[in-house]
Amino acid sequence: MPLLLRPLRSLLSSIGPRVSFGFTLRPYSGTPSLLKNTNLPPRPKPPPEEEIEESFLKGSGPGGQKINKTNSAVQLKHLPTGIVVKSQATRSRSQNRTIARQLLADKLDQLARGDQSRSAVVGEFKRKKKASSAKKSRRKYRKLEEEKQAKATQQDTVEDESEFEEEYLLDQERPNSQK
Repeated sequence: MPLLLRPLRSLLSSIGPRVSFGFTLRPYSGTPSLLKNTNLPPRPKPPPEEEIEESFLKGSGPGGQKINKTNSAVQLKHLPTGIVVKSQATRSRSQNRTIARQLLADKLDQLARGDQSRSAVVGEFKRKKKASSAKKSRRKYRKLEEEKQAKATQQDTVEDESEFEEEYLLDQERPNSQK
């Protein structure tokens, strides 16, 4: 295989571990690093199939005639609790089944564990992050406004000083012209 056609990873590994290019070879991850570091509860498992009543419905909403004609929306009912969940996130029935089961598992987790459930912990984390961001934004714009006012005050002071100097010079010239 020619050197030019080899993937970057194998090229860099063949150079040796001592060479640093200033970047890592890990793939890009869209998950924020702060979310990774928090100890979140594990994702809840869907309930057993015996406790679920599944039905397929016609979809509604955007998507045109196709979504209105096919039974791709999934509705799950948890028999012991009576909780009903509906999913029509995609056009695929199998994907909607998976999504509906996960939604049902989240709802049951929320019901059983309350504030300790995964969705509550993640929601609290996001709420705190949003509040922190809003506070940072308020602080930033307050600082900008203070700087703007300080600059305006400084400019007014400079204008007052220049007016004072002009008046002083005019006063100095008047006695000279009268003499």
